[in-house]
Amino acid sequence: MTTPRARRGVTASPLTPLYRPAEIAEALGCSEWWVKEQARKGRIPFTRTGGSYRFTAEHYQEIIRVFEERPTRVSEPNTEEGAPGRSRRSGATPSAAAATLRPKRPRRVNRAESTRTAA
Repeated sequence: MTTPRARRGVTASPLTPLYRPAEIAEALGCSEWWVKEQARKGRIPFTRTGGSYRFTAEHYQEIIRVFEERPTRVSEPNTEEGAPGRSRRSGATPSAAAATLRPKRPRRVNRAESTRTAA
Protein backbone atom coordinates (compact mmCIF):
# COMPACT_ATOMS: atom_id res chain seq x y z
CA MET A 1 0.00 0.00 0.00
CA THR A 2 1.45 3.35 -0.96
CA THR A 3 0.93 6.53 0.96
CA PRO A 4 0.18 9.87 -0.68
CA ARG A 5 3.70 11.04 0.19
CA ALA A 6 5.27 8.00 -1.44
CA ARG A 7 3.30 8.64 -4.62
CA ARG A 8 4.61 12.20 -4.81
CA GLY A 9 8.20 11.00 -4.57
CA VAL A 10 8.68 12.05 -0.93
CA THR A 11 10.16 9.19 1.04
CA ALA A 12 9.26 8.76 4.67
CA SER A 13 12.01 8.35 7.23
CA PRO A 14 13.09 4.73 7.55
CA LEU A 15 11.53 2.91 10.46
CA THR A 16 13.71 1.63 13.25
CA PRO A 17 14.05 -2.13 12.87
CA LEU A 18 12.86 -4.21 15.81
CA TYR A 19 14.65 -7.43 16.68
CA ARG A 20 13.14 -10.53 18.24
CA PRO A 21 14.52 -12.10 21.44
CA ALA A 22 15.98 -14.98 19.40
CA GLU A 23 18.00 -12.54 17.29
CA ILE A 24 19.28 -10.68 20.35
CA ALA A 25 20.11 -13.99 22.05
CA GLU A 26 22.08 -15.13 19.03
CA ALA A 27 24.02 -11.85 18.94
CA LEU A 28 24.75 -12.07 22.68
CA GLY A 29 25.57 -15.78 22.60
CA CYS A 30 22.92 -16.74 25.14
CA SER A 31 19.52 -18.40 25.12
CA GLU A 32 16.27 -16.81 24.01
CA TRP A 33 14.82 -17.75 27.40
CA TRP A 34 17.51 -15.71 29.18
CA VAL A 35 16.75 -12.61 27.10
CA LYS A 36 13.01 -12.91 27.79
CA GLU A 37 13.60 -13.53 31.49
CA GLN A 38 15.83 -10.46 31.83
CA ALA A 39 13.24 -8.34 30.02
CA ARG A 40 10.43 -9.73 32.19
CA LYS A 41 12.37 -8.86 35.35
CA GLY A 42 13.11 -5.36 34.03
CA ARG A 43 16.88 -5.84 33.92
CA ILE A 44 17.25 -4.98 30.25
CA PRO A 45 15.50 -2.38 28.07
CA PHE A 46 12.87 -3.54 25.58
CA THR A 47 9.77 -2.52 23.67
CA ARG A 48 6.61 -4.55 24.00
CA THR A 49 4.75 -4.60 20.73
CA GLY A 50 1.65 -6.73 20.41
CA GLY A 51 2.48 -8.52 23.66
CA SER A 52 5.92 -9.61 22.43
CA TYR A 53 9.35 -8.41 23.46
CA ARG A 54 11.13 -6.42 20.76
CA PHE A 55 14.51 -4.75 20.84
CA THR A 56 16.12 -1.91 18.90
CA ALA A 57 19.82 -1.56 18.09
CA GLU A 58 20.03 0.97 20.94
CA HIS A 59 18.49 -1.58 23.32
CA TYR A 60 21.11 -4.12 22.24
CA GLN A 61 23.93 -1.65 22.96
CA GLU A 62 22.38 -0.81 26.34
CA ILE A 63 22.16 -4.52 27.24
CA ILE A 64 25.86 -4.87 26.54
CA ARG A 65 26.59 -1.83 28.72
CA VAL A 66 24.39 -3.12 31.56
CA PHE A 67 26.25 -6.42 31.79
CA GLU A 68 29.70 -5.03 31.11
CA GLU A 69 32.24 -5.77 33.83
CA ARG A 70 35.36 -3.71 34.25
CA PRO A 71 38.31 -4.45 36.49
CA THR A 72 38.03 -2.68 39.83
CA ARG A 73 41.71 -1.84 39.95
CA VAL A 74 44.86 -2.68 38.08
CA SER A 75 46.81 -5.24 40.03
CA GLU A 76 50.55 -5.47 39.95
CA PRO A 77 52.14 -8.68 38.69
CA ASN A 78 52.29 -11.42 41.30
CA THR A 79 55.85 -11.85 42.52
CA GLU A 80 55.18 -15.17 44.25
CA GLU A 81 55.45 -18.37 42.30
CA GLY A 82 52.24 -20.18 41.58
CA ALA A 83 48.95 -19.40 39.94
CA PRO A 84 48.13 -15.69 39.67
CA GLY A 85 45.31 -14.49 41.88
CA ARG A 86 45.67 -17.30 44.40
CA SER A 87 47.04 -16.68 47.83
CA ARG A 88 49.10 -19.25 49.62
CA ARG A 89 48.03 -20.44 53.02
CA SER A 90 50.43 -19.59 55.74
CA GLY A 91 51.47 -22.34 58.09
CA ALA A 92 49.42 -20.77 60.88
CA THR A 93 47.59 -22.94 63.36
CA PRO A 94 43.83 -23.26 63.06
CA SER A 95 41.79 -20.69 64.92
CA ALA A 96 40.38 -21.49 68.33
CA ALA A 97 36.83 -21.71 66.97
CA ALA A 98 37.81 -24.32 64.40
CA ALA A 99 39.71 -26.35 66.98
CA THR A 100 36.63 -26.70 69.24
CA LEU A 101 34.25 -27.95 66.56
CA ARG A 102 32.79 -31.40 67.17
CA PRO A 103 30.49 -33.47 64.96
CA LYS A 104 26.79 -33.85 65.77
CA ARG A 105 25.63 -37.03 67.39
CA PRO A 106 23.75 -39.32 65.02
CA ARG A 107 19.96 -39.41 65.45
CA ARG A 108 19.98 -43.13 66.08
CA VAL A 109 22.12 -42.57 69.18
CA ASN A 110 19.77 -39.86 70.45
CA ARG A 111 16.72 -42.10 69.83
CA ALA A 112 18.34 -45.06 71.58
CA GLU A 113 19.08 -42.96 74.66
CA SER A 114 15.57 -41.51 74.75
CA THR A 115 13.99 -44.99 74.63
CA ARG A 116 16.25 -46.19 77.48
CA THR A 117 15.32 -43.27 79.71
CA ALA A 118 11.60 -43.66 78.94
CA ALA A 119 11.58 -47.36 79.90
